[in-house]
Amino acid sequence: MEEPGRRRGGVRRYRFTEGPAVLALRIPEELDSHYGTYVWPCAVVLAQYLWVHRRSLPGKRVLEVGAGVSLPGVVAAKCGAEVVLSDGEELPRCLQSCRRSCLANSLPHIPVLGLTWGRVSPELLALPPVDIILGSDVFFDPKDFEDILITIYFLLEKNPHAQFWTTYQVRSADWSIEALLCKWKLKSILVPLHSFSADKEHLAGSSLPGRHTIEMMIISLAQSDGT
Repeated sequence: MEEPGRRRGGVRRYRFTEGPAVLALRIPEELDSHYGTYVWPCAVVLAQYLWVHRRSLPGKRVLEVGAGVSLPGVVAAKCGAEVVLSDGEELPRCLQSCRRSCLANSLPHIPVLGLTWGRVSPELLALPPVDIILGSDVFFDPKDFEDILITIYFLLEKNPHAQFWTTYQVRSADWSIEALLCKWKLKSILVPLHSFSADKEHLAGSSLPGRHTIEMMIISLAQSDGT
């Protein structure tokens, strides 16, 4: 019998469970390739958050940014959300990874868009309303941090009640987005991993997130009173 989560033929399997509820997914990967074409530890943690909160997802309008192989977005779609996946318009292999994950999980209808952080493109302007924005490990390179938050600010301004659910890997104590959040009038709330059973080395029957230090936060527009 195959070990759960073991990669075979470029496909990694994930199995989310809670009581009698089970969600089994197949995520195609290209290892030793572009970093957007395989699952990173942060994605499994964000997917776990979605799974634990799956009862709130039916009918929600969800956009995943920097989606790559799109594990969180696929979980959201399987739990009843109306999902749009996106990655850099200059990254065709990442966009193809989004499409492959959808097809592998019988979700051929999910739109896949090219969106470049920091650029107000026609595709960004034409996006339908959203309730939740997802991003796993998008805060990877400090030179991209402000462009990411520019895009998130634009989306939240258009959708003031929306939230950005994001997980990130702690790679340096010197990296912070606090000043940028203040500049773009955004606020964040840290979500403890134990609150959604993600404080483990192995999630969804996989070897991820391992021993990496992962954190999750929810970003939204700061209120007029400065909170």
